[in-house]
Amino acid sequence: MPLTRDFKETVLADIRRNPGFRKEMLTGALEELLAGDVAVAKSMLRDLINGSLGFEALAKRVGLPSKSLMRMFGPNGNPTANNLFAVIAALQKDAGIELQVMAAE
Repeated sequence: MPLTRDFKETVLADIRRNPGFRKEMLTGALEELLAGDVAVAKSMLRDLINGSLGFEALAKRVGLPSKSLMRMFGPNGNPTANNLFAVIAALQKDAGIELQVMAAE
């Protein structure tokens, strides 16, 4: 079932006004990546970008065209590891956090 516009706008508004939500969204997107659900992770990252930096500011930070970034995080996008981790680093810096990966048994 597709998300309604109202729900998407609510998520974007929460990202804009709530730094804690922004951090949790980034953490959740990375957890999805590590779990192998790349499509969900890209969708979450796209929403996070739209609700925080925006694609234009992100493009300047990572040195890539904004249109390329938009395509990378679209449904058919396939970002390279270099580009994906550059974006993640920029989003961490914007959120004021440093995420770490820990092994769980």
